[in-house]
Amino acid sequence: MPNNMLYTLRDLQQVALTPLQYGAEMLRDTFLNGANPLSETFPGRVIAAEADMMLRLTRRFEQPAFNITETMIGGKKLAVTECDIMDLPFCSLKHFQVQEAPANRPKLLVGAPLSGHFSTLLRGTVEALLPFHDVYITDWKNSRDIPLSQAYFDLDDCIEYYMEFLRELGPNVHVLGVCQPSVPILMAVSMLNKLDKKNAPRSMILMGGPVDTRINPTEVNRLAMEHPLEWFEKKAISVVPPWYPGALRRVYPGFLQLTGFMSMNLDRHIDSYYGYFNDLIKGNEDGAKKHREFYNEYLSVMDISAEFYLQTVERVFQKHLLPKGEFKWRDHLVDLGDITETALLCIEGELDDISAVGQTEAAIPLCRNLPTRMKKHHLQLKAGHYGLFNGTRWREEVRPLISEFIHEFERGKRANAARIKTNKPTSRHQKPLSGPITPGVVTAAIVA
Repeated sequence: MPNNMLYTLRDLQQVALTPLQYGAEMLRDTFLNGANPLSETFPGRVIAAEADMMLRLTRRFEQPAFNITETMIGGKKLAVTECDIMDLPFCSLKHFQVQEAPANRPKLLVGAPLSGHFSTLLRGTVEALLPFHDVYITDWKNSRDIPLSQAYFDLDDCIEYYMEFLRELGPNVHVLGVCQPSVPILMAVSMLNKLDKKNAPRSMILMGGPVDTRINPTEVNRLAMEHPLEWFEKKAISVVPPWYPGALRRVYPGFLQLTGFMSMNLDRHIDSYYGYFNDLIKGNEDGAKKHREFYNEYLSVMDISAEFYLQTVERVFQKHLLPKGEFKWRDHLVDLGDITETALLCIEGELDDISAVGQTEAAIPLCRNLPTRMKKHHLQLKAGHYGLFNGTRWREEVRPLISEFIHEFERGKRANAARIKTNKPTSRHQKPLSGPITPGVVTAAIVA
């Protein structure tokens, strides 16, 4: 079967399952209805749980909304509104505007992963950042819905998008790359330091990013190295069916990426669904709600432009052009030694099985001309990939570290501006950025 037909066959399968889904929904609602005397019996709850499981395992989950409507700042509840301040063919720049927020919150651009999930996967990330930062996020669009007339989108375009967003928000902006965008953000910042220094961000934070996947290679990294690029083009790329706006566009389908995500931790997902089934039978609505909230997001996936996907596989995971100093953006050689004005914080998870320890930290020696006081590395103990940007460790340890890093640099900038304004000489001996701020974590300044 030609892989170009895979997308079409998958959609036809979804259509064929529609009667089953309607039947499961009706059965579930019937046995959850309080007017039905069987709803309070054990057999009735089992039937309702089985119908619910059937519905969730066969349905398609579409793009969710952020639904962030308020945040707490200084003990006061403030309203939050979302607005797109810049709209490009493959991505919108979204702003979470907090009404009556303090004016001193540093501006922060969050680079959401372009790896199959929607940017709403970072809802918890944004919620934790909002009280302390003026937050913007890259809201990537589903390539399935972008007409072919909008041309193509590749890794070079992604780098250019980040440059445009940083120019739009600059110059007093900080940028946070979560996983995959660490690489294009690093290159965009390098090019701005080289070509447009006035719009270079003040700092960048890279979390769990594949800067150099030759270090402690994971199963994902080994898969990329074991097969030629032609294998990925043949096995992973499909054509959007004619009933979508992006008809005939070549994409890496989101459902294939989701299959890969699920297979990496299949036992964990099976246990989670088994627990969900038991919660439904026992009437544990809190546990069932947490499962639904997580998987409604996790199972919502989007298609990625084939050009972007294949270039990323080849340049980042196979040829390792960036750490080798051989990556070219357009006609420019990307040299991370050009970064001299943007502070760098690399954060890694001890248990990360996607971007292993050392792969993100590799950016620090590559930024060889950045002063040592402007470079830091943080190893988050007992954290996997997802735990770096969501959950308890993110909220209580990682986020405070990021905010402290940004605010320290903001204070340094204001102090330098004050010295210049009063014609005071700048001390030759700068105070280094602060060390660990929470127990149980490892933070170290790295000497280039």
